[in-house]
Amino acid sequence: MTNKEIVLKAMKEFFVDRDINAIGRYWHESYVQHNPAMINGHQGLKDILLHIEPGFEWVPGIFIESNDLVLAHSQVHGWGPVPLIVVDIFRFENGKIAEHWDVVQEEVPAEKTASGNPMTSFNLINSGK
Repeated sequence: MTNKEIVLKAMKEFFVDRDINAIGRYWHESYVQHNPAMINGHQGLKDILLHIEPGFEWVPGIFIESNDLVLAHSQVHGWGPVPLIVVDIFRFENGKIAEHWDVVQEEVPAEKTASGNPMTSFNLINSGK
């Protein structure tokens, strides 16, 4: 499996399926977290499961893999009152996610953006570009 494929499986199994065992399968035991609201290690991930509400949805968009890094652009529903656009950066070590950074912002509907363009990357994915 490529690192990109691992991220897709890890995010789906952990966040969507809420499989706590996905942590051991996909995250390195000395996992480093750069989100200021989360702690390092597997415990930080376990703590997240307590805050995921019913109806949570993770919609993957563009994924880029380069060496030991994967960048993911996605949309999240159910993490707050409005959908969020997230860019995650994952660093891999020995086939597992060893480090994570993210940038999160509230989604603005296309009709309310200055350009009229959506913030999601799904139009690129669905058009085959």
